[in-house]
This record gives sequence, structure tokens and C-alpha cells, in this order.
Amino acid sequence: MNKFYLKPKFFETLKDYTKSQLTKDIVAGIIVAIIAMPLSIALALASGVNPEQGIYTAIFAGFIVALFGGSNVQIAGPTAAFATVVAGIVATKGMSGLIIASLMAGIILILMGVLKLGSLIKYVPRTITVGFTAGIAVTIFLGQIKDFLGITYMNGEAPIEAIEKVEANIHNISTFNWQSLLAGAVCLAILIIYPKLEKRVPPSLIAVVVGAVLVKFIPTLSNNVSTIGGLYNIPSGFPKFTLGSVDINLNTVISLIPNAFTIAILAGIESLLSCVVADSMTDSKHNPNAELVAQGLGNMASVAFGGIPATGAIARTAANIKNGGRTGVAGMVHAIVLLLVVLFLMPLAELIPMPAIAAILFVVAYNMSEWRSFLNIVKQKNFTDTLIMVLTFALTVIFDLVVAIIVGLVLHFTILLIKKLLKKA
Repeated sequence: MNKFYLKPKFFETLKDYTKSQLTKDIVAGIIVAIIAMPLSIALALASGVNPEQGIYTAIFAGFIVALFGGSNVQIAGPTAAFATVVAGIVATKGMSGLIIASLMAGIILILMGVLKLGSLIKYVPRTITVGFTAGIAVTIFLGQIKDFLGITYMNGEAPIEAIEKVEANIHNISTFNWQSLLAGAVCLAILIIYPKLEKRVPPSLIAVVVGAVLVKFIPTLSNNVSTIGGLYNIPSGFPKFTLGSVDINLNTVISLIPNAFTIAILAGIESLLSCVVADSMTDSKHNPNAELVAQGLGNMASVAFGGIPATGAIARTAANIKNGGRTGVAGMVHAIVLLLVVLFLMPLAELIPMPAIAAILFVVAYNMSEWRSFLNIVKQKNFTDTLIMVLTFALTVIFDLVVAIIVGLVLHFTILLIKKLLKKA
């Protein structure tokens, strides 16, 4: 009898599960939760939503992907890849628009898995993924300069695009304050130097704790450096079900179709890439179609409880593996620990200074930039590959990810078609 092609990996591990592995999974889950907390807050702010929404995403998407996913070790949650997409949708369509687009994306992902399209993701060319990933990294970096330098937008500007943010920063550079720069520089130094000295405690946690202590107890910093609590009201308690307040109508649904496909394609690509990396680290083989279904369910659950789009997080998945996680239990523990943080410790998040968040996102942007891959493709001197990559990169920074992916794919397949026709001629 053939194995059901959408069977989650977690249920395959139960037969031979041991107490020893349970202990390892619990420890790994707790460590990953510690890593995920400051990152989830930072990525939520980069996405233009409230800080707690990043943690909600890690809780609901993280638990469901761990339970129903096609990989034993995948950790899902908010990622930098979605930041610009989410920020754009929220700015133009509001949270209702984001919820509708994410629900549609979830349905698309589930259909992709049911129709066994998991293997098709590999046909998305590397040049496009490197191009838009580098573009997202630059966009995130530019978006954090304001908080790192403590710039205030005096005319109430609310820039969305990366170029608009650069212009707003230039126009308001006179509001820069050295206290924010100092706090941000200390946190950035910790993020860069600390991992070279000691790797047991996540550097992002050290950075936000040190930053919070400095801003809390040094008067000149506390009077001049913005904190999360100063800008946002963070609720405690179990996340609320949000779908009941969403007004779904045909015109809105139609207008959000491109965004829904972008979220779905991006979630599929990022998640399956993470699975491939995890396979190489654990000598295992993931189920791509089950993973797509789980990502669809996870995204729908995330936005239903106030979260944002999610995908497999390569860095957190790698941390899970390195700390002994080998089954979905680790991912579920990570989600449960974050839920406990939301229930009992969220007021502490209000103490985190905004320059510390900016510093974390600078490092995230650098780590995801794939600048080495970018340079390698350029050095190969393949004109069409370089053209597609650079164009995708530029369109991501100047316009948005939707335009970049569509133009990149159309150009890629057009060039392939022309080459085939020329060979036949």
C-alpha cells in the first residue's frame, strides 16, 4: 500500500520516538523560542505592523507547520522576505487587506500541495531568488536608518517605498540624535562581536537586554531614545480571533490576487529552500507537498489570530537542528514557549529601544543579502543571468516584490523560449 503523499512527517516519527529525543526536542524548542522572540518583534515592526503580531505569527504558524509539515525540523514564523510585501499591503489595503490576501495565499499553497506542485518550485531560477532576496535586504536596511539614527519625520511623512524612505531621511536628517546612534551602535557591536566569543545565548537577546538596560538607567538615553512601549501599546493575554471583523467583498479579493500569489510563491520558495538546507544538515528527505499544505494552513491560522504571513525560517530551523531538535515536537515547544511569553511577559518587550530593533534588522538584512551569490553570478559573465538578477533586484528596491517577480519570471521564460526557437531555426 502506497504512503499517503500528504502525510505529515511528525506522525512518521511517533512510532520510534524516545524519551531521550523528547528531552532534546524540548531543549531545542526553548532555545529557538528565545532566538525567535526578538526577531519576531523586529520583523513585525519592519513589516509595518504592531510588535506582538510577529510573535503571534511564530506561535500559530510555528505550531501548525511543526505538526502538519513535510519536514521534521522546520521552524516557521515571520521572516525578512515578507517584510516589504506585508508593509506595502498594510499601507494600501490595511490589516483587512493583509488578512484577505494571506487567506487566499493559504488556499493557493494548499492547492499547490494537493496538486503535487511542490517539485515545481525548483524551476524558479536562482537568478530571480538571489535578485529579490538582495533587494529585500537593501529595502529592510534602508527602512531601519530612521530608528537607528533617531530621525523624526517633522512633516508627518509616511513613506512606503525604499526610495521614499531615503528621501524622507535626507529631508529630516537635522532631527538626528546621537543618543539613538549610541544605543544602536552598542547593540550592533554586540550582534557582530558576541557570536565570535560565545554562541550559547542568542546575540539578539543579549542586544535587546543590554539596550533596554542602557536606555532605562542612563538619563540622557531614556530622555531621547524611543522604545517600543513609547510607540506601541502591547496587549497581554491570548491573541484574539480577528476574522470576524474582516469585510470580504469581491472587488477587494480581485485587487489582492497578485499579492496573494506573491505571498504564496514566496512562502513556497522560502519554506522548501529551508527544507533542503535542513535535509543536508540531518541527512533526511522532506515531503514538499505536505510542507506546502502545512504552510497554507499555518498562514491562514496566523492571520486568523492577528499574525502576518509566515514561512520556513532557515536560520531558526538551523538553530533547531544544531541544538538537537529532530521532530515536530521542537517546533511545537517553540510555539508554546512564545505563547507563555505573550501571556505573562509581554510588558517587558515595551522596554526594548527602537535602535536595538534597527540593529537586529541590519544584521538580518546582511545575513539574507546573499551578496556572495550575487557577485558569483556576475563573475560568471552570463549576460542573461546577470540581466535577470540585476533587474529583479532593482525592481524590488524601486517598486515592489510583486512587480519584480512577475517581470523576472516573464523575462526568464521569454529568453528560454527565444533560445529554443533559435536552436530549431
